[in-house]
Amino acid sequence: MRYGDKDVLRGVDLDVRHGEVLALLGPNGAGKSTTIEILEGFRHRSDGEVSVLGSDPERTDDAWRSRIGIVMQSWRDHARWRVGELLEHFARFYPRPHDPAELLAAVGLTEQAGQECQRLSGGQRRRLDVALGIVGRPELLFLDEPTTGFDPEARREFHELIQRLSTEEGMTVLLTTHDLAEAEKLADRIAILVAGEVVAHGSMSALASGLRSDAEVRWVEGGERRTEVTEDPSRLVWELHQRLAGPIPELEVRRPTLEDTYLGLLSREGAR
Repeated sequence: MRYGDKDVLRGVDLDVRHGEVLALLGPNGAGKSTTIEILEGFRHRSDGEVSVLGSDPERTDDAWRSRIGIVMQSWRDHARWRVGELLEHFARFYPRPHDPAELLAAVGLTEQAGQECQRLSGGQRRRLDVALGIVGRPELLFLDEPTTGFDPEARREFHELIQRLSTEEGMTVLLTTHDLAEAEKLADRIAILVAGEVVAHGSMSALASGLRSDAEVRWVEGGERRTEVTEDPSRLVWELHQRLAGPIPELEVRRPTLEDTYLGLLSREGAR
């Protein structure tokens, strides 16, 4: 994707597999939203080939659109509609939609069903955006920063909903988020976009291994707290077990989190 003489996406090469949740991560300005908008058919690419559910998003019809769901970063229209009426209206456009009342319960908006959209709080409006995105039981769901404004309980309930839709209905999900804990919880694979390029992708364990992220092992020996950073925590624990001839007092093994891996990769890319 090029704006004037500036390339904002350069050779993004990415496959999303049927039934998986893939999280697209990257700093602000990396090109995440542009990538999503191209895949959704909302933005025309400058070059390259794109196939979504077997079709080029720039040359699709209503039948193709009914197979995808979209939750944008912000969506502020329909202010005078009542929540339940709006969801029921959207449901009529799909061949086998979710039951609107059940969906409102799933996103925690049952009590707001008769309320005008303009009177919703920011978090409630975001929950409605999610409900509108999945009401048609999409095969593929695009989630662009979906839990912005959610409180912890609502975020947990939303995560459970996405996991259920993915496992029980086989829905494919492409997620962008700045919440690394959210990506780590939901994603089967993670792709990291930096300056318009995918610089790493794979499972959490594969990313950590590729960056050689070390684990931290803590234990108590001789009455003193010991800490050692190692690439192979299993071997260190085995050696400690042999040396101490039994259980290792107050053993803790802290493996790299997604945040550790992500920040390490950004640091590495910035040093190039």
